[in-house]
Amino acid sequence: MIHARGLTKQFGDLVAVDRLSLDVESGEVFGFLGPNGAGKTTTIRMLTGLIAPSAGRATVAGYDVTKEGYELRKRVGILTESPGLYDRLSAAKNLSFFAEMSEVEDVSGKVERYLRMLGLWDRRNDEAGAFSKGMRQKLAIARALLHEPQVLFLDEPTSGLDPEAAHLVREFIAGLKAEGRTIFLCTHNLNEADRLCDRIAVFNSSLVAVDRPAALRTQLYDRIVVFHLREVERHFERVVREHPGVSSVETMDAKLVVRMDEPERINPELIRALVEAGADLQFVGEVRHSLEDVYLHLIGDKGDSPEEKAGDADA
Repeated sequence: MIHARGLTKQFGDLVAVDRLSLDVESGEVFGFLGPNGAGKTTTIRMLTGLIAPSAGRATVAGYDVTKEGYELRKRVGILTESPGLYDRLSAAKNLSFFAEMSEVEDVSGKVERYLRMLGLWDRRNDEAGAFSKGMRQKLAIARALLHEPQVLFLDEPTSGLDPEAAHLVREFIAGLKAEGRTIFLCTHNLNEADRLCDRIAVFNSSLVAVDRPAALRTQLYDRIVVFHLREVERHFERVVREHPGVSSVETMDAKLVVRMDEPERINPELIRALVEAGADLQFVGEVRHSLEDVYLHLIGDKGDSPEEKAGDADA
């Protein structure tokens, strides 16, 4: 659905996007993560035909972003960081105007559908300028969807929203995902990306990594399991260390912190071995690495070590 090869954008001496190559499949929610100034918004503008690349090529929904901009824009929806609504027009008139500009059939029906879906129908006659930030954001999402685009580009859709509004927007995105829409999501909310995205790309003017969140965790971090005991005796560590599949074991207070290859297979065996050795086992938990850990590792801030996380962990 989205295919880019060597996509580059240069402003004078500044290379904002450097030889980006990626593929986003139909029906995929693709997270595009990176620090401020990384070139994420510039990438969206190139992929939607709003600005021309300095080099490289890309197609979206089968259309060349530099040569077929008119057809391309019929098939993509865009939510930018600044909604760009007409403050003196009502919510309904804002949507009607944009629907007519996009040659939408059944304008009134589409306007009603999306205002209802986003909880704005009762405020349809109120001026957009009187709306809260969350309501304006929802109205902008409705505008991006009026022409039923094949691909939806969302740039920080929950930025600055209160928790209730952010939750509604996330649930709406999840609903679009269930419909099979292709969504290109730029966000600083890493928990949001972890929950919604099939794959993520970490980007900082050039592509750093791209994969499923779970796969990136596996690539970057060992599996670490923490065995919580009433007390640790010296021979417990030896029992664990000698077990096949265990790469290391460390005692921390009343915990055994164990690196291993396949916890799902090895954990039951270790539990039996420890109990047979006289251990009073309280509970077992795995050190979980968040998408934030992955992101910070990839852009150069390694964060807390796994041992520090194990020491802080309750599980």
